[in-house]
Amino acid sequence: MQKKIPQRQCMGCRERKAKKELIRVVRCADGVVRLDFSGKVNGRGAYLCPDPACLQKAIRSKALERSLEAPISQAVYDQLAKEMEAAHG
Repeated sequence: MQKKIPQRQCMGCRERKAKKELIRVVRCADGVVRLDFSGKVNGRGAYLCPDPACLQKAIRSKALERSLEAPISQAVYDQLAKEMEAAHG
């Protein structure tokens, strides 16, 4: 029997993909929003494709802010964009 692959929805394109293909953004208990590459940091999480277009859609629709129930600073968005550029480059 094949093991079930965990699926998560991208906040930008709204597509369901394997959890390992997505980048997790987490709001910790202290209210800090940051990237979580291990997928194990405690806190409320949301997922994004490693695609700059998905990030732009999530920023425009404020999907990440709604999902994490917290305002997100431009610095966090900049960090996300930088990580995505590194992944694609």
